[in-house]
Amino acid sequence: MFDEEITACCKKLKLSHNLAEMAQTTEGSSHQEYLHKILTCELENREKSRISKLLNTAGFYNLKTFDKFRFDEVTLPADLTPEKLKSLDFIREKKNIIMYGRTGTGKTMLSTALGIAACQKGIPVKFYRTAALINQLAEAKNAGTLGILTKKLNKASVIILDEWGYVPYDRTGAQLLFDYLSEIHEQKSVILNTNLEFSRWVNVLYDEQMTAALVGRLMHHCHLILFPGENNRLRESSINELYSSISSVDKTKACSDRTE
Repeated sequence: MFDEEITACCKKLKLSHNLAEMAQTTEGSSHQEYLHKILTCELENREKSRISKLLNTAGFYNLKTFDKFRFDEVTLPADLTPEKLKSLDFIREKKNIIMYGRTGTGKTMLSTALGIAACQKGIPVKFYRTAALINQLAEAKNAGTLGILTKKLNKASVIILDEWGYVPYDRTGAQLLFDYLSEIHEQKSVILNTNLEFSRWVNVLYDEQMTAALVGRLMHHCHLILFPGENNRLRESSINELYSSISSVDKTKACSDRTE
């Protein structure tokens, strides 16, 4: 007989609409136990709704989990185990993850699984194909809505950039992405998937100094995960060796270009 009244109260108190139904089916040996069960169910429903919302707004192509991912097919750094990666400590530590390997080797799958695990722990995530985000940034700049897009991005604690360097990018958008990644340095975790060696990132950002600066920031606190690929030198090199080689490679290329 109190269904409508309970439903109205739930609406005013911003409680879930099914609390009225729970009130009819929940039992307790005392008023306190009954109330505790009702409130516990409400909290559980809110958590499920929040996780569902995070998953829906993250932008994942598909919902992939760790179940079918084979960690024996990737090379993790010495200080990172599959269990530690799954624990998402890197998010708390504000560390980045760069996944390098050929197309179709599982980078998207693993980054998606990490993003979904983060959402399930209540951590906001944004997942983008890099080209799509760059185009959005350029369009927002032209439309005068860049602040709105940046505010949307800032709601996430983890930014996942898939397919880095797969297609040519808008130069203005690439500059804006550089600015944004520089702004969130050591504030958020970035997961970046690429099939390009670091020395070829200049083909994405069009500027050698900007490329070196971005690589330096991304690699400052970073786990480099290598997937089976053709570049054995990259697979066997340490992060520091990779980073230190960027400038010399780019300078050599620049000198060669000038002499041709």
